[in-house]
Amino acid sequence: MKKPSLLIYFLSFTLLFILFVQTEASAESKKTYDVGTSNLNVRTSPSYDAEVIGHLDKGQQVNSFKEKNGWVQTYYDGELAWVATHYLVETDAGSSKESKENASSEKVTITATDVNVRSGPGTSHSVISSATSGDTYKLIESTDSWVKVSLSDGEGWIYAELTDQKSSNSSESNEGTSEKQSSDNATSNGGNLNGVNIILDPGHGGKDPGSIGLNNVKEKDLINSATDKIAAELEARGATVLRTRSQDAYKTLNERIEISNAYATDAFVSIHFDSSNNSSVKGTSTYYYSGGDDQQLAQSIQNSLVNVGSIQDRGVKHGNYKVLRENKDLGVLIELGFITNADELAAYQSSDLQNQAAAAIADGMVDYFN
Repeated sequence: MKKPSLLIYFLSFTLLFILFVQTEASAESKKTYDVGTSNLNVRTSPSYDAEVIGHLDKGQQVNSFKEKNGWVQTYYDGELAWVATHYLVETDAGSSKESKENASSEKVTITATDVNVRSGPGTSHSVISSATSGDTYKLIESTDSWVKVSLSDGEGWIYAELTDQKSSNSSESNEGTSEKQSSDNATSNGGNLNGVNIILDPGHGGKDPGSIGLNNVKEKDLINSATDKIAAELEARGATVLRTRSQDAYKTLNERIEISNAYATDAFVSIHFDSSNNSSVKGTSTYYYSGGDDQQLAQSIQNSLVNVGSIQDRGVKHGNYKVLRENKDLGVLIELGFITNADELAAYQSSDLQNQAAAAIADGMVDYFN
């Protein structure tokens, strides 16, 4: 009887040891995060298109058991769920301490004008101060999207995209990055946009080509060229222009909204081209989400665009676009034309129509703000 008892004892001890090692390894890989924004969506899978099954509030903690492509897996109401890491701040003591030690001697320089300084790392936090291009602060710590800096009377948070701490694929101010044209090229209607801060949002980019038009033309490529000209026209009228992307880089819709909300934005303008299975469909339309000011700005831009002889009017429309719906700022989305229509595609591939459309958009902005 002794031999079976010893065997059972040995097997039980081995099994307990394996479970202990696995538990220890699991504990070592587990991370804890603080939620850095209000009403954070909890989803069934690691995708912004996945079903929302709940929400987390700022300050709540998330225990991560797995990470994948910018998402963390956790438990929500006893079920496995996913949360975007973009809005989480790691609370691991060792990592936090190391981050602060490395940051203690670093400086943060502001690269845009009229930048909001907030009480916490998210646009739901109150604005406690402002900064402008060239201002420098001591860096206290940083997350993926926000930097904490030392102020003369305390501490504050600044969106990293608006500082020299941004990543290589981040948005950039047009200072030194966009092709600037002289005011001689602008066809101003006599007004100006001095003191107006405009976010231009070139749709798609990077791994997202947008619509594919005739001759395999990618929407994102035509958008880049058109946005360069729109930026130049707006600047010629005195506006300060910032882009959600100035390179062929992928930006999520949430990142585009975050950039706009983190900045002292007067108007957010998303630039797109349309497509249709019917190759005869053509024309330009401007979308708004809320009525009132958003609709007025859309109407002003559309009225100006359709004064360009070759542009067909498809009207001002309500659009349930996320970059408008979840944006705190005044915003519109412009579909300049159809890249599935041979005549319209050819026209917009020329600099002439792009320049005319850019000047018309700038004129529409002047009409609204003056």
